[in-house]
Amino acid sequence: MSDDDNSPISARAAKQLFADLRGAPALVLAVSGGPDSVALMWLAARWQRSFSRGPRLLVVTVDHGLRPEAAREAREVKRLAAELGLPHRTLRWRGAKPKTGLPAAAREARYRLLTQAARAAGASHVVTAHTRDDQAETLLMRMLRGSGLAGLSAMAQLTERDGIVLARPLLDIPKSQLIATLKRAKVAFADDPTNRDTAFTRPRLRALLPQLAAEGGDSRSLARLAGRLSRANAAVEVLVDGAERFLQLRARGDAPQVGVRSFEADAFALLPEEVRLRLLLRAINALGHEGPAELGKVETLLSVLDQALALGPRAAANGRSVLKQTLAGALISLAGGRIHIAPAPARRPRKGTRRADEGGS
Repeated sequence: MSDDDNSPISARAAKQLFADLRGAPALVLAVSGGPDSVALMWLAARWQRSFSRGPRLLVVTVDHGLRPEAAREAREVKRLAAELGLPHRTLRWRGAKPKTGLPAAAREARYRLLTQAARAAGASHVVTAHTRDDQAETLLMRMLRGSGLAGLSAMAQLTERDGIVLARPLLDIPKSQLIATLKRAKVAFADDPTNRDTAFTRPRLRALLPQLAAEGGDSRSLARLAGRLSRANAAVEVLVDGAERFLQLRARGDAPQVGVRSFEADAFALLPEEVRLRLLLRAINALGHEGPAELGKVETLLSVLDQALALGPRAAANGRSVLKQTLAGALISLAGGRIHIAPAPARRPRKGTRRADEGGS
C-alpha cells in the first residue's frame, strides 16, 4: 500500500472527485454511518460549501431493521448531518425479511428506497460511497460465480436505476484514505459488525484480501483489472451494436412484426460466438416477461441453436420449426431460415390452483 493510500483527501482532490456532479440540481447522499459513507458526507458538504450555489444535498440513511444498533446509528448520522448544515431522512425497510439471500434483498430494498427519496426530493443522482476495496471484492465475488465479461467489469462510476443516476465518485479511492480523512477531521463513525460476519460471502472474501495482496493481488490491481475488463466489454458492445444493424439491413425486404425480433439464420451463424450470445441475451431481455435471463441458460440455448443451424437448410424445409424453446418469458424459434424471438405465451395455471383474480375466501 502506498503512502497516498493513507493520506487524507484534500479539498482540491475532493473537488475533482465531485466535479461531474456540479450541474445536478440536487443529490441524495446514501449514508449508513460507517466510515466510507460518513467520509462521503463530510467531503460532499465541504465541496458544496466551495460554491455560492452548489447542488442541494439530502442525506438519507436506510435502516434495514436487521440490527438493534441501526436506529442509534441513523440518529448519529442525523446529528452529524445537522452539524454540516445538511437535511437528513431515515427510511426503514419494513415487512418480512427473507430467510435466504438476505444481502441481495437488503441491497435491492436500499436502492429502491434511495431512488424513491431522490425522486421525492427532485434529485437527479443518488451518490454512494463505494470504494476501490468494494470494487475488488465485487470482482472476486463475480469471478467465483463464473460471471461473463460484463459481470467482471464490476461496478461503474455511473449507472441508472428507475430514471435516477447512481454515482460512485469514490470508486478509485481506498477505504484507508477515507478513514485517514475522518481521523484528520476528528469525525467519528460507526462500526457495523456484519462487515466481519463470515456467514456472508463478502466478509469472507474481505478476510482473504491481505493474503491476495501479499501475492500482488491487492485492491489496486484488482480494481485495475475490473477497469480493463470494463473497457473490453464496452468494445464488444460496439461490435454487437454493429452486428444488430447488419442483421436489420439483411432483413430490410421482410415485413417487420411488432413485438418480434428476427434474424437471418445464415448471417447470424457467421458472427462470433460472444456476439451471437449477446444478441440473444438482448432480445430475450427485451421481449421476455420473466427476465433478466441467466447467462448460463442463454449459453445453453445458443449451443442448441448452433447445433440446429449446423443441420443446414434441410432441417428447415417447408418452413417447419426446427427449434422452439422458451427462456425467461421469451419464445425462441428457428423456422424458414430465420431465428425469431417473441414474448412467450402466458403460462397456464396448474390444475387445482386459482388465478389471482378468481378471489376466494
